[in-house]
Parts: sequence; C-alpha cells; structure tokens
Amino acid sequence: MAGRGHGPDFVEALARGLDVLSCFSARRPVMSLSEVAAAADLARPTARRLLLTLEELGYAAACEGGYRLTPKVLDLGMAYVGSLGLWDIARPHLEALVARTGESSSMAQLDGSDIVYVARVAVPKLITLRVEIGTRFPAVQTSQGKVLLAALGPDELTEALGHASRSGLPRYIGRTAAQLHEELAEVRARGWALADEELAPGVRSVAVPVRDGAGVVRAAANVTVHAAETTRETLLEEHLPLLLRTAGEISGEWAAWQRRPHATVAPEVAAG
Repeated sequence: MAGRGHGPDFVEALARGLDVLSCFSARRPVMSLSEVAAAADLARPTARRLLLTLEELGYAAACEGGYRLTPKVLDLGMAYVGSLGLWDIARPHLEALVARTGESSSMAQLDGSDIVYVARVAVPKLITLRVEIGTRFPAVQTSQGKVLLAALGPDELTEALGHASRSGLPRYIGRTAAQLHEELAEVRARGWALADEELAPGVRSVAVPVRDGAGVVRAAANVTVHAAETTRETLLEEHLPLLLRTAGEISGEWAAWQRRPHATVAPEVAAG
C-alpha cells in the first residue's frame, strides 16, 4: 500500500500513516500489530512506530487484542463516521424520537475519559448548554458517558478514567471512585444510565447503549430535558421506553448494514 506515490513531493511516511488508519473498519475495529503490518504491507517495526505515533497523537489507542481508532479521527473529517455507516442510519430514528418526545436527542462515543458528540437532533428549549458535533464532556458527568464506561472491562475502564479530560470543564468531585464503580455496575445491569444535573444545573438526561452487529457497545444515545420542565418520572417512564426502542432499531439496522457486502467503485478515468 505505502510507497506507491511517484510525485517529487510525495511523503511516504504520511502515506504509511494513512494506510494504517485505513486498515481499521467496522468489521475490524480492533487489530493486532501483526494484523496491521500485514494489512498495510509494512514491516512490524514500522507498523509499531506508526501505531505508537498515532497513539501519542490521540488517533489510536491500545486495547485488549491490539489497537483501535479513537473518535479524534473525526478531527480529520467525517470520513470515520461515514465509514461506520451508523450515523446516517441513526439520524432518521433520532428525528422520529425527537418528534415523539419533543426533547433533544444525541449520540456520542467515548474518547479517553470524555464523550464526543457525533450526532444530534435538537429542539429549542430552556437548556443553554451548547452542544454540537465534536463537543466534549467528561464521561462521568453524562448519561451517555456512564453507559459507555459501563461497557468497558476493568482494565479498559481504569485506562479510560486515567486520561485527563480535554473538555475544558473543571474536575468533577460529585462522587468517590467507589461510588462511581457501584453506579456503573448498576448501569451495566439495568441497561441505561441517568445524569441528573451533574453536568450543568437544569440538565437532566437518560441514555442507552447502541450496539454493532457483534453486540459490542459502540455508542450511546440519549434524551435530554430541562429539569424545570420534565420530572425524573416522566423521563424514565415515558421517554426511556421510546429511547430503548429507538436504540434497538438503530442497532438492528446497523447490524444488517454491516452484514451487507460493500463494494468500492473506482472513479472513472478520463480518456486521454
């Protein structure tokens, strides 16, 4: 793959780094060093240096079984999001959910100790918290973050929480580490998480997991309300069942999309 450029300004090292990023896909979200080296047609030492560089820059992360991409790849553009196919699938479902609840809904992924918003359908409300694609919040203060943290194994959870937040918000001191682990165990058991004015005054939300075709939690979807307008009971008794159904529909449609063969169409070459 690398070394195929012929122009005088071609940078082979950059091409090899992009080759490594391109190895990952929805069907291969985690790859070992050997798998990356083989897929990118690189020597293992070269692949290792590239992966460590991408890890240091925040675009890749070591995990059980090898390496995975991080949502920071979104900073390079929306190619990562589009390649997964999830967000185009999710958008009409989120829009339908918002139409039924009259409340905003979002989807987020975990990046270190933060969540990163990757899809959002908003409605005008009293909530003044600004949220857009790419917005970061500390995971432990959000319902989506709790869902995503609860899906991690013990070592992955320790690693995620060990990262400093890049959200720009002050460190949250609302609970001890023991209390957080206890809450995450409850989230894992019941399948949803609540954040009640933990991120900001007046912001209340509930979130549920969105899974890929292998049943792995890859994102979280939520419904956000203003605490002065919507009680916890309304959020949990009326909006949560609709959110669970929506997440199930998105997960099922995404799994079907992943099972379909996907062909890459080469661009047409103009006749000389």
